[in-house]
Parts: sequence; C-alpha cells; structure tokens
Amino acid sequence: MKAWDRFVRSFSYALQGIVHTVKTQRNMQIHVTAAVLVLAAAWWLQIPRSDVLLVFFSIALVIALELVNTAVEAVVDLASPDWHSKAKIAKDASAAAVLVVAFVSVVIGIMIFGPPLYQKMSEWFLS
Repeated sequence: MKAWDRFVRSFSYALQGIVHTVKTQRNMQIHVTAAVLVLAAAWWLQIPRSDVLLVFFSIALVIALELVNTAVEAVVDLASPDWHSKAKIAKDASAAAVLVVAFVSVVIGIMIFGPPLYQKMSEWFLS
C-alpha cells in the first residue's frame, strides 16, 4: 500500500470515529448543536477574529475530549464488561475532563459574547 493510501485511510478512520460519536453520544450531539449556534451568534454579533479563534479552540477542545471520553468508555466496557470500581474511576475521570473543559468554554463564551449581546439587547429594548 502506498503512503498516500495509508494517509487517506487514516483520515477515513478518524472521520468514522467522529460520525460514530455524533450518531451515538447524546452529549456530543449537544456539543455540536451548541457549537453551530455559538458560531452563528459570533457571526451575527460580529465578534472580532481573535475572539472567534478562541471560541473555535474551545469548541475543538470540548469535541476532542468528548471523542476521547467515548474511546475510554468503549475500551473500559470491552476490558471490564462487569462493574468494577477502577472501571468506574476511568469512566468518571474522562467524563470529568469533558465537564471541566465545557465549563471553562462557557465562561469564555460569557466573557466574549456578554458585552456585544448586552449591547445588541440594549439597542432593541431602548430604541
């Protein structure tokens, strides 16, 4: 197999992982929906490019950790089909990583979107 074929195949596998996670994980569906809404709001509010880059980074980090969380859960379920305290720790810790990054992303979102959203609402209600 040529190097290019292996390269393309690796992207195919990665895309399959994303598609599987979006189709099967409710939290990933929520993250993707929130990302689309946040990016639409960034366009609507004309958020500066540097702030949009921070939003993109936050979105990518949340989605990446959700993918890792899905992988950890799958491996733990495969290795330990019965309940085990260490399996619970692994699953809970990977879910907690997503929660931490999602929380920080919300804080970043409030700081970036708060002032322009407040300005837009003030224009609507005070005019």
